[in-house]
Order: sequence, then structure tokens, then C-alpha cells
Amino acid sequence: MILENPYIQALLILLLSLGLAKGTDLLFTKGLVRLAARTRTAIDDRIIATLRWPIFYSLILGGFSAALGRLHIPQAAGFYSVGLIKTVVLLIWSWAGLRISLLLIAGLSSRTRRRELVQKRFKPLFENLIKITIFSIALIILLSIWRIRVTALLASAGVMGLIIGFAARDILANFFGGLFVLVDSPYKEGDYIVLDSGDRGIVMDIGLRSTKIKTKDDIEITIPNAQIANSKIINESGPQERTRVRAHVGVAYGSDVDRVKAVLTEIAEGNEHVCESPEPRVRFREFGDFSLNFELLCWIEDPIKRGLVLDELNTAIYKRFAQEKIEIPFPQHDLYIKEFPKEE
Repeated sequence: MILENPYIQALLILLLSLGLAKGTDLLFTKGLVRLAARTRTAIDDRIIATLRWPIFYSLILGGFSAALGRLHIPQAAGFYSVGLIKTVVLLIWSWAGLRISLLLIAGLSSRTRRRELVQKRFKPLFENLIKITIFSIALIILLSIWRIRVTALLASAGVMGLIIGFAARDILANFFGGLFVLVDSPYKEGDYIVLDSGDRGIVMDIGLRSTKIKTKDDIEITIPNAQIANSKIINESGPQERTRVRAHVGVAYGSDVDRVKAVLTEIAEGNEHVCESPEPRVRFREFGDFSLNFELLCWIEDPIKRGLVLDELNTAIYKRFAQEKIEIPFPQHDLYIKEFPKEE
């Protein structure tokens, strides 16, 4: 019979797989996509969109693999052909699994409840662990597809691991430093931090090896996590974005203290970046050697504008004091001559 012909059987299998793939694609587009569109969240829409093409191509490639099994081709050719198809399917599903996992982590970390397992500060840690896990599983499956002995490789990897461990001490230190940073969470992406090394800027990315910050000069600095783990970190964005600005000024002895306080308060209240609550305050700190020293304290919403606000306050203080005839003294010494030496 004609159906007993292996080529006809292979062709029928291909047609069946194509039809099944097309029918599954219609099920996704006509059914699941519309059903997911009715829900409040957008995660299910993205998951369905991600699963659509891997399933479609897997059915087609599975049909090719089954069709090859019906043909009388050399064993080596069949092994490499089927192995190549399985490798492509593995890569497709590894990509899909990674994308779906990242979508779920992003969705879970976006919730505001503090008791959630995947909190926002743990998001980079979970993402990196997912990537490592999927890559490791895919590598093991890939080796088994091509019939490469995993046990021998693991034994060799153990010996090589010891050698690499000594050679890559800095890399391992940065890796564990990154884990400590992610778990301890001294800062998060978007925070403005200052390190004891003098580096300061906005945290752009937290990786397992390094942390990237962008300075006010729009320069990106990559700092190893091992260095950060052993550094003093000042997070000016946490636990709240608001930060305090301190402006120091001295006035001459004999100045009206109450008037000085009133003028400084008016200057702070007139600045657009200064918060209304808490209210700006002025403190008379000390009697200096040459001046009465005051400190203006006020709050701003954005820590990165600290330098800008301090510049505006100092400029306004200098101009206003000149108008109010409030003297800003400078260090000076008076020399008294008791008597002039007698002329010979």
C-alpha cells in the first residue's frame, strides 16, 4: 500500500505536525489571548505571548524528528540530525523559561506588601539565581543529548574548580560580596549613595560581581562588590528620599542675633527646593574667634540636589546680608606697637 511507503509516512507526519502547530496557534490567538486580556494583570498576557512561539516551533520540529525516524537514513546522520533538532528545541525553551521566570519575579516584586517573598530589594538576587539555574540545567540536558558523559566532566570540574578557585579569588570575593549586598540591602537601584572612598552617585545596576553608579558628571563607575562589602556606605536616599541641607555662616560680633535668624529663615522659605515640613530652622552654634557662628538647617526632597540647593542658599545669604548691612567677618589680627625703637 502507498501508506506503507516511509517517505509518504514522513510527509504525513510533517503535515500533521504543521496542522497541529497551526491549530495550537489559533487556540492561543483566539482563545487564551482574549481570555488573558480580561484579567487585571498584564503578566498572564506576556506569559501566553511568550509560550505561543516555543510551542508552535516545538510541534513543527517534533514532526521533523518523527519524520526522520521513518526514513532509512544512516545512523550517524540520524543521530546528528535529531540531536540538532533537540538542541534547537532546548534553546527555545530555555529562552522561554528564562523570560517567564523573570516576568514572574518582576510581577511578584512589584507588590508593596512587606511580607512578600520576592521583595523588590531581592529582585536582582532572584534574577541572577534563575539565570544560573536555567543555564546549568540546559547545559546538563545538552550534554545528555549529545551523549557526553556528565560524570567524567563533573569529576574533572571538581579538580578544575579548586585550581580556578585559587586563581579567581577576586571574582569569588566579588560574587559573595554581591550576595551580601543583595541580602543586606544597604541600597537599591535609584538610590544616591556615598562611599568612604569618595565615590558618589545614583545606583544604576546591582550585579553579582559589581555595582554601577552614575555620578553628577554623567560618568558611570563600576565598583567591585568586594570593595563595597567592606566600605562604609552612606545612603542619602534611604529610608526616605528626603535629606537635610546644612548651611554654615558667621556674622560679626555686635550683630542682631534675632534679625540674623529671621533673615536666614526667610531665605530658606523662599527657596523652591526646600520642604515646607519640617520647617527650616536656624541654630546659633558657637562664639567663634572672629564671628558668631550660625547654622541653617532645611530639608529637600531629592538628595542629588544637595549641591545645587547649598549654592542657591549661600548666594542668597551673601546678597541678603549685604542688603541688611549684616557683616560677614573674615579672620584678621590687630597688631599693636607698644613703642618704636629709639634712633641711634
